[in-house]
Amino acid sequence: MKKFAKNAAIVLMLLYLFVPLLATLLYATSTDWSSTMLPRGATLAWFGKLLTNKTFLRALGRTCILSLIAVSLGAAIIVPSIFAIYVYYPRLEKVAEAMVIACYAFPGVILAFALMNTYAALGIPMLTVVVGSYILFIYPMIRQGTLNSLRAIGAQTLMESAEILGASPWTTFRKVILPTIMPGVFSACLFSFSTLFGEFVIINLVVGSKFETVQIFLRKSLSVNGHMASAIVILYFIVISVITFGAIGLTRKQKGYEA
Repeated sequence: MKKFAKNAAIVLMLLYLFVPLLATLLYATSTDWSSTMLPRGATLAWFGKLLTNKTFLRALGRTCILSLIAVSLGAAIIVPSIFAIYVYYPRLEKVAEAMVIACYAFPGVILAFALMNTYAALGIPMLTVVVGSYILFIYPMIRQGTLNSLRAIGAQTLMESAEILGASPWTTFRKVILPTIMPGVFSACLFSFSTLFGEFVIINLVVGSKFETVQIFLRKSLSVNGHMASAIVILYFIVISVITFGAIGLTRKQKGYEA
């Protein structure tokens, strides 16, 4: 009985997750689905129009570049900081944990208006403000991935051993610690990238629709062509799935090395 209940719960969960996605896929590949129970005809024309739409491709490029810049800068700042706290300043760990809570304490709408009120009059480009807010947004993910990797390899012991052998802290971090924790850090960066790839509230409110990203383009398409909007959702799901499975693969690979 327990096994049946468990399997039924899994089936219901899968239906809850994938039935809307399946309906979206059917709508994205149908010629018409407005007055019938099932879609009429099958076509990939909507995907073809989407992939040849210069506005969409520009929006995709902006989204990727903005997310990549934020993740790269975030990793360059957060990883050395977490390493220094973990190895040399463990008393600051409470402060780092408090920052994690602070990152989730404010809703996106409130944060966006706070950013506009604070920086709009200072002459700072709002895209720079968005990148800074993105770095804070992904801080918990990169911090946790870095911290887990440092704990797994025994970073403190490695640093002490290297210093005994005469290596400087910077050399040890660059040649020993960083290459070892890189799979965990990279997987955290991939998860962060996929999160920023779907972000809508901050970029829309702070910068506006003039800087069109994939999510803003999707919102505009909803009122123009539902088939095109469904095709965007499916492509978005494929991109995020590839990134997520890549991150999971890197995580498993790191665990295999640890074992």
